[in-house]
This record gives sequence, C-alpha cells and structure tokens, in this order.
Amino acid sequence: MGYIQPTYQSNSGIKQRQILARYWSKIFLGSILIAILALMVMLINVINDSYGYAAIEYEYDPSIYTPKPIEDLNKVELMKLLSENLSTYRWRTIQQDVSIDQLEVDEIRELVVEELLKPTVVASYSLIPSLFNRTEIHQEINFYHPEARIDFYSWLDFQFLIKSMSVVPENSGVRTAILGSLWIILVAGIFAIPVGIGAAIYLEEYAPSGKFKKIIQSNIDNLAGVPSIIYGILGLAIFVRVLKPLTSGTIFGLELSTGRTIISAGMTIGLLLLPVIIINTQEALRTVPMSLRQASYGVGATRWQTLWYHVLPAALPGILTGAILAISRGIGETSPLILVGASSFINKDPTNIFSNFTTLPLQIYYWTQRPQDQFRNTAAAAILVLLIMLLSLNAVAIILRNHYSRQSRP
Repeated sequence: MGYIQPTYQSNSGIKQRQILARYWSKIFLGSILIAILALMVMLINVINDSYGYAAIEYEYDPSIYTPKPIEDLNKVELMKLLSENLSTYRWRTIQQDVSIDQLEVDEIRELVVEELLKPTVVASYSLIPSLFNRTEIHQEINFYHPEARIDFYSWLDFQFLIKSMSVVPENSGVRTAILGSLWIILVAGIFAIPVGIGAAIYLEEYAPSGKFKKIIQSNIDNLAGVPSIIYGILGLAIFVRVLKPLTSGTIFGLELSTGRTIISAGMTIGLLLLPVIIINTQEALRTVPMSLRQASYGVGATRWQTLWYHVLPAALPGILTGAILAISRGIGETSPLILVGASSFINKDPTNIFSNFTTLPLQIYYWTQRPQDQFRNTAAAAILVLLIMLLSLNAVAIILRNHYSRQSRP
C-alpha cells in the first residue's frame, strides 16, 4: 500500500471560512431582530387601539328619572329606578340573568346607567395620544361635545369577553365569537387528530414501500400547501350541499333549512388540518431510533406491541406538539368559514353542532369594515383576545412536550 499524503488547508482558506461564518451569523441575527421588531410593531399598534380616552354622552338625561345624582342613590333606590322604568319583560330578564339582590351598589349603578341612560361613545382616541396629548384631547372634546363625559376607556375588559355582538361599538363583545371558535376547533380536533395520527402510523409503520405509498405521500405533502380557500370550496360542496340532511340536523328532527352549521365548519377545518397533522406525526415517528424497534422485536414483541409500548411513547411529545400547533392554525382561519356559511353578525350563542356560528377572525374582519371609528377599537381588542388564545395553545404544546419528553427518558 502506498503512503497517502495528508492535505492541509492553508491559513488563508481557514480565515475565509471564518469570515464567511461571521457574515452569515450576522445575517441570521438580523433576520431575528427584524422579525421581533415586526411583531413588536404589530403588538404596539393593537394595544394602542385597545385603550385610550373616550367621550361618552348619555342618550337620556339622568334628571328624567331622578332629581338626585345617580352617584348619590343607594341600592334600594337604584333597584326601584330599574323596576319602575324598564319594561316588565326586560326587568324579568335581568332578574333571571343576574342575581340582582346579590349585586353591589356600584354594579347596580352601572346597570342603571347602561339600561336607562344608554351611554354612547361619540369620540375615541388611541393610547399614545391619550398619554401624551391629554390637554389637546380635553380641549377638542369640550369644544365638539361639551356635554360629554371624558373617561379613560378600556375596550378590552371582562364585559367585552362576556357580551355578544351589537350594532353599538361600546356594547359589543366577543362571547359568541369565542364560543363559535371553540366549538369549531373541538369538532375539527375530534375528526382530524385521530384520523391524522392513524394515517401517519400506517404510512410509517405498516405500509409497504412502493409506488402506491409514494403517490399517497406526495399527495399529502401537496395538500399541506393547498390554499385554505380550496378547502372552503370543498366543504361547501360536500358538507353544506351533499351532506345537508346530516349537517343541518334534519335527519335528527331539527328544523334547520341549511347545512351552514358548526359541524360543517368543523369538518372543513378538520380537512385543512389533516395533512399538517399527518406530516408532523410522521416526522415525530421518524425521530424514534430504529434500534428501539429492533430491541423490542428481539425480545419477542409483535409489531403492534412495539408500536404501542415503545414507539408511540417516544414520539408522543412531537405528535402532541404538531397537533396543537395545527389547531392553532385552524383558529386563525377565515376564508374557508366564509364559504361554509359563517355569519358576520350573530348575537345568539351556539348551543350544539347544528347551530349557526361566527368566529373571532371573522368578527375582527367584520368590525374593521364598519364605518364607525369605535369598531376599530373593538377589533383591536378582539385581536388581543385571539393572540392570547393562540399563545395559550402554544404554551400548552410546550408544556406537554416537556412533560412527555421527561417521561420518555430512561
């Protein structure tokens, strides 16, 4: 055997590689900083529109109902004011919805103001001008709306979460939209997660290699990149029209005229999430080393026992993370739901899978199209609610991944 002369790279070549590495590291760092800056700008813009000064006028003068200021009335006087000036139906409805006898004085006073005086926001200002231009804002409100009360208004509060949709911005809330989003994601998850995980297990662990598997795999990869509007068209054709007796509840005796219901929307979103869940589950299964399977086979375990007791527990963190991230994507979808039949204005909470529905993204879109400036504030507050929901789901994915990763370690 001849002697092979080792080759050494010159110092100039090493320096060139080091310079190139530093160059690319700066590019990657700059990309991260740009992404963080863009997210911060978006978040600041949303928060800026969710808080600020508002000029509020009463539709009815308080002196119509009582000679004393509302602030000076006690609990008994406030309840008497409501019972005498509200319609019998409305007064009974309030008594059924809330335990009015158990409310504090301030809570009953707010109820009197909302039900009798009917406050209306006539002008609103974002957070940054409210902090730095307070004098100019007060002067402008006093000039154009001399009878208005100036308050620092929070569009995102507890009342915003529990109120339903309204044509009046300050009376609008996202309760119905949140419930609609949760119902749809529940239906989509029940359908897509078991089917997606099962399909991925078959393709990775059972399907023989060949052209059929390659065709199926390539189609799944392609479906993951199909625009969501295509899934909306598919859902409209199949679930709303072909399966209308099922999705409308007609075969169960419900008197509904269309199949534009929560189950149609949930199944459509489920189809959208299906290829994403399959691909994520396949990647999680591929991370399990083959030596683990071979060791299980070596002690006499069957393929199913190997899969159930060894492969799936090891891949579970990745499977759960992929499923939850896919659901996070489904919460933010809008275009498929518009085709399936989501309502832009609905103030009736969904009670079952055959109910009409709206969602948070659709509610945000609807509010941004309204002519009143105050609806921009409600849209910004709804965006914050949607962001909190998405971040919560992502946090759950991280917690589950870390939990099962620790359990799967020897």
